[in-house]
Amino acid sequence: MSDSASLIENFLDMMGAERGASRNTLEAYRADLVHFAGHAVSRKRDLKTARRDEVKSYLAANSATLAASTQARRLSSLRQFYAFLYAEQIRKDDPTNAIEAPKRQRPLPKVLSREDIEKLSEAARARLAKEGGRSPAALRLICIVELLYASGLRISELATLPLAAAKTKSGFLYVKGKGGKERLAPLNPAAKSAIDAYLAARDTFLPAGARRAASERYLFPSRSAEAHLTRRRCHQLLKELAVDAGMDPEKLSPHVLRHAFATHLVEGGADLRSVQTLLGHADIATTQIYTHVAQNRLEKLVHSAHPLSRSKKRS
Repeated sequence: MSDSASLIENFLDMMGAERGASRNTLEAYRADLVHFAGHAVSRKRDLKTARRDEVKSYLAANSATLAASTQARRLSSLRQFYAFLYAEQIRKDDPTNAIEAPKRQRPLPKVLSREDIEKLSEAARARLAKEGGRSPAALRLICIVELLYASGLRISELATLPLAAAKTKSGFLYVKGKGGKERLAPLNPAAKSAIDAYLAARDTFLPAGARRAASERYLFPSRSAEAHLTRRRCHQLLKELAVDAGMDPEKLSPHVLRHAFATHLVEGGADLRSVQTLLGHADIATTQIYTHVAQNRLEKLVHSAHPLSRSKKRS
């Protein structure tokens, strides 16, 4: 067994015995260390003699082909390994010291255009018209879509929304969000109208018997164990609506409507602090992603629509 292979096995034995690392974790460590050992050999080094230059060149090579999360995991494996060698006095230094992990870029959220929102609304109203304008299920679906887009609610907030919160004349919903934090969420005329129409048919969804009392307090009562509309059921309803609207069902979810609410506000000129408050974000850094989404969409619009952005053949 080579010196590098022996060091890897000793390290894995320690991780398994002293830290209780799972089999899958140990295999991941092994794969990462063997991969780096190959890089070190190509630079006439091995695991025991590798320098910071080898670690940095290895990470630089990874950055061209691997996701930031995979790069970070490999660096973590190296850090654990060299901390072990240092603790065992096999090495007098740690070549991973002061090397920063690659920053993980948060993926931009999926966003619906204003045209997509219009298609969804029209598809929901087409269902209602097909049922003669009296379908409780269609009225509830219209209410769900309008509320999610008008107020930027999380699906958990929508599902557990108290009936009393919706009976408002102020133009705002009183919402209790994450961590019990309370905020006001806006209601536009379309959402108010949808709530009023749905309330006339709401009793249809109340369970009979002893469980009725538990459901009474919710805007969206249900016969489910939770006594209110479940998140899973809401997802299903929106996927079905996407199909009716001629959209990819994978493109639509309650959270995507929340993203659309925020992005369209930013595109319309709303300041980030206001959007942060409306979304109930504790940290404005979470809200800042919408500036990137809006900027990305506007850049695509300019490149596709502006005459000077189009390549022209010169005679």
